[in-house]
Amino acid sequence: MTVRIDDTDRKILVELQRDASQSLDDIAVRVGSSKTPVWNRIRKLREAGVIGQQTVVLDAEALGFEACFFVLIRTSEHEADWQAAFLQALQDRPEVQEAHRLAGDIDYILKVRVRNARAYDEFYQALISEVKVFNVTALLSMEEIKSTTMLPLVDSTK
Repeated sequence: MTVRIDDTDRKILVELQRDASQSLDDIAVRVGSSKTPVWNRIRKLREAGVIGQQTVVLDAEALGFEACFFVLIRTSEHEADWQAAFLQALQDRPEVQEAHRLAGDIDYILKVRVRNARAYDEFYQALISEVKVFNVTALLSMEEIKSTTMLPLVDSTK
């Protein structure tokens, strides 16, 4: 279902993406509106499913999660039972921050955040003990250059 979103809605969404903890008054000032219309628009966007879960962004390294691996998985299994077991294994592991099914030579890519290489090996051993995979390639991120959850809602060329 597509929701009609106007420029004011986009401005509100940009502000919420930037900092969802800011007050309605602050958002209203930034988008050129008043508090009640902003609150009504946010409520409408939540009800429509445009705004989902609100959370905080934690600093992984400050909390000791210093290793980020991108895990490329190829499988020869494509049956529904295997897929269900694989998806459950991913859901059961909090180390998996993202999982995507891909088109092309690689079937899945995972973003796995762990404390160190030993913790990654424990994750890997547990995963392959639960589901059969054809090939796993782990790529260690040496440096995070950009990471964001923000969508490009406003055309920056205007």
